[in-house]
Amino acid sequence: MIRFESDYLEGAHPAILKKMAETNLEQTPGYGLDPYCESARESIRRLCRNDGADVQFLVGGTQANLTVAASILRPHQGVVAADTGHVNCHESGAIEATGHKVLTAKNENGKLTARQVRRIYDEHWGDANREHMVQPGMVYVSHPTEFGTLYTKAELRDLSGVCRECGLPLYLDGARLGYGFMAEENDLTLADLAKLCDVFSIGGTKVGALFGEAVVIPGEGLRQDFRYILKQRGGMLAKGRLLGIQFDVLFRDGLYFKISEHADRLAVKLKKAFLAKGFPLLCDSGTNQQFPILPDGALAVLAKKYSFSFWKKADASHSAVRFCTSWATRESDVDELIRDLAAL
Repeated sequence: MIRFESDYLEGAHPAILKKMAETNLEQTPGYGLDPYCESARESIRRLCRNDGADVQFLVGGTQANLTVAASILRPHQGVVAADTGHVNCHESGAIEATGHKVLTAKNENGKLTARQVRRIYDEHWGDANREHMVQPGMVYVSHPTEFGTLYTKAELRDLSGVCRECGLPLYLDGARLGYGFMAEENDLTLADLAKLCDVFSIGGTKVGALFGEAVVIPGEGLRQDFRYILKQRGGMLAKGRLLGIQFDVLFRDGLYFKISEHADRLAVKLKKAFLAKGFPLLCDSGTNQQFPILPDGALAVLAKKYSFSFWKKADASHSAVRFCTSWATRESDVDELIRDLAAL
């Protein structure tokens, strides 16, 4: 079976495993207070052009999202997100388990817009019965979105502006951030995120690491007691240097961006093959996630040899599915899939 259902199917980049083996018997302080975590922090700060940014390392993406939400929100507040947002659809109610509701707006090509945030805010504060309802307390977006689509710098600037006018911290989930940055149409950088977001994450689990995410808090306002909540929510690793080593390697000599470009290039190659065969796309993605719409009969043939994710029914006889490449995808496997597509 050749697998394309997600981007965390392989282990870790060999350079990470090599560094872990080399440092295995070193003794370091725990809980992210070791020299490797500090070195990784400095690399991320340089790219963010923010020497004072707080950078914390967490064990996974769900822990990052729920820890950030728990650190920002008061008990009566909720998270504003697109209805397709990861925190709404793919985390088993993790945000709700912290005692906070996800307040959704219908996605626009996978995205949440500044106009929608303003509407949700105005509707709440314009309602005389507002204290009987969940108050919007923060805004969640992801780059790329669940559909592999990207926010432009202008869109993120508009979102940031509305969030700051309304006093709503803006959190960007970057679980697949590398794949977003290396897409041809992307015009955002880490330095842009550090200016426009109140908090954002940098994904490692799906972008070359064995596990782990980095959470970046550019300003002072949201840092207080973050590590207390990080510990309480199960996101703090005792052997924190295992996270620091991974991010230190990923952000040395641009490795994070090189391996992300590899995944995007192969995904776009696959995208062109779907279009050439006459299979339309659910959405136009330049990242490592592609969503073709195929006849169910063709999918049954492909499923004998390839794994992919069902996304939604397009009509009675067609389905939209997701094919996902990763930092470790072999070009020979993509070429084999392209040949089998052509033969359908």
